[in-house]
Amino acid sequence: MCYSAQIRANYRDYLRLFGAHISIKEFVKLFYGRQEAKFKIPKAMEAAFEGEAGTPEEQEIQRLIAAYKAERSMGLEKELFTQRKRLADAERMVETHPKPPKAALESLRIAPSKISKARLDLDDLRRTDLLDRDSRIFPGVYAPVMVVRDGQRVVLPMRYQCRPCGKPAFYDTKFPGTYNARRDSLERFWSGQFGYSHGLLLVDTFYENVKRHDMEQRELAPDEKPENVVLQFKPNPPELMYIACLWSHWSKDGEPDLLSFAAITDEPPPEVRNAGHDRMIMRIKPEHVDAWLNPDPNDLKAMYSIFDDRASAYYEHLLAA
Repeated sequence: MCYSAQIRANYRDYLRLFGAHISIKEFVKLFYGRQEAKFKIPKAMEAAFEGEAGTPEEQEIQRLIAAYKAERSMGLEKELFTQRKRLADAERMVETHPKPPKAALESLRIAPSKISKARLDLDDLRRTDLLDRDSRIFPGVYAPVMVVRDGQRVVLPMRYQCRPCGKPAFYDTKFPGTYNARRDSLERFWSGQFGYSHGLLLVDTFYENVKRHDMEQRELAPDEKPENVVLQFKPNPPELMYIACLWSHWSKDGEPDLLSFAAITDEPPPEVRNAGHDRMIMRIKPEHVDAWLNPDPNDLKAMYSIFDDRASAYYEHLLAA
């Protein structure tokens, strides 16, 4: 399962590559909803709107981003003040009491790490230059996804964990793995989306959790406990990957609408399996984009043919930092 990927978070990449257009109203709703629901949005996806704004909708997004950053900054500054005071009080307590209370000792242990985290979060919030990690998504994080609506390619902001239309909201917790859709379950669990609502995600590299002994292709030693490591996989030579997705527009009276998606996964190539992972996100060739985004539910065989005609590439791996 692909638990994380470094994506093309700037919607303009889709406009440039595919002639798509952006559903700006959906992006406005996303940034507006973040004020209440605390949606997780990659910094690079946010940065795409922080340049010159032309339309009223773009100006509204900029205003919402600025308001969010101001509120977030205020919260972090308050946390810094609280933890610095906590640390100073604990230090005085330890200095003046032969047997300082347990709470003071706990504060000495905890407050420095909380101060450090708040400082780092503030630096990240104020930073303007983008890093690779600013385009990385995890389950629950939003990403731009291209779909076809009314015969046109359109880019929508979607959550990386699909909640199928018609299902209850608790599906998010009952089925936490719905950020991926296994190929062998497409006509069962995903029957409402496969053949009907297909999307495309642009990915540069992806990450997987594996066991160290599997990565090293050996058995566990006696008394050795399994150790988890994170591997980064990327095609060599580097190239942009077109990842096949399923998506859903979930709605229910009295609750906010949700656009969400899942990346399809399949059996991995030998080099990924040998590195210790048994799944890989489904990559399709550029020439199949139109057919994938315009599926015929009565011809699912054509969709499987797209999967089988996969792009040939070698995926090297390294331990993620």
